[in-house]
Amino acid sequence: MTALLSLLLGAGPLLLLALNPVHGSDNATLPLVLWHGMGDSCCNPLSMGSIKKMIEETIPGIDVLSLMIGKTVSQDTENGFFMDVNEQVSMVCSQLAQDPKLKDGYNAMGFSQGGQFLRAVAQRCPSPPMKTLISVGGQQQGVYGLPKCPGESSHICDWIRKELNAGAYTDIVQKHLVQAQYWHDPLNDDLYKKHSLFLADINQERVVNETYKKNLQLLDKFVMVKFLQDSVVDPADTEWFGFLKTGQAKETETLQESTNSGSRMAFLKSSVTFNVAPS
Repeated sequence: MTALLSLLLGAGPLLLLALNPVHGSDNATLPLVLWHGMGDSCCNPLSMGSIKKMIEETIPGIDVLSLMIGKTVSQDTENGFFMDVNEQVSMVCSQLAQDPKLKDGYNAMGFSQGGQFLRAVAQRCPSPPMKTLISVGGQQQGVYGLPKCPGESSHICDWIRKELNAGAYTDIVQKHLVQAQYWHDPLNDDLYKKHSLFLADINQERVVNETYKKNLQLLDKFVMVKFLQDSVVDPADTEWFGFLKTGQAKETETLQESTNSGSRMAFLKSSVTFNVAPS
């Protein structure tokens, strides 16, 4: 956690450049919405709390909303493991729509799984309008492995690995385990496309959703940050929308090389990609 925080704080100025201009049409500073990653919470002073403080000190006058999924910090952390992702996205869409500070638009920054969840917000909920989306290590093509599950409880991480290996695409695991909803098995591609409740939908794996496509193209910028020595996300290329080639689990391919790149490339028409290496 400490190493990740140091990296994020060190890269902070670079990431904030992506928010430039940070002002709306009336020259007011656009608010920033943050969504934390797995095992974290909205308000942890050692992670999201420090990031929020750094942003507020860097951009005076900015309103920063760090999303809490649930009524308490404890619930927020637990929901990052066990709450249906589609329900989480719906909850956030409702919260953003009811916030008067966001009515003229906002920028968004998601960390790890929060990056792909905020992309779903952009695709499904265009009002209020998201202007710039920054995905910091977000698993845009899902994961096929959980090598170093973050969080305070190793028992939870061990249990998650067991459930994913036993049957990621069973109805009960899909419905109640967040990580299963972006588990992308290249050896069982048809099973993934049929039973994935979240990722296969937002990634246009079954049909091309023209509304999703249109809404994401409303973004001014879509920034994807990839950690070159990532030991948590597997494969790391997912952070740039790459993934393992279908039918095997060793060789990766970029988004542009993938056979399904046509519909996904439409997502990235106006995107910007930053390469951020660990210190």
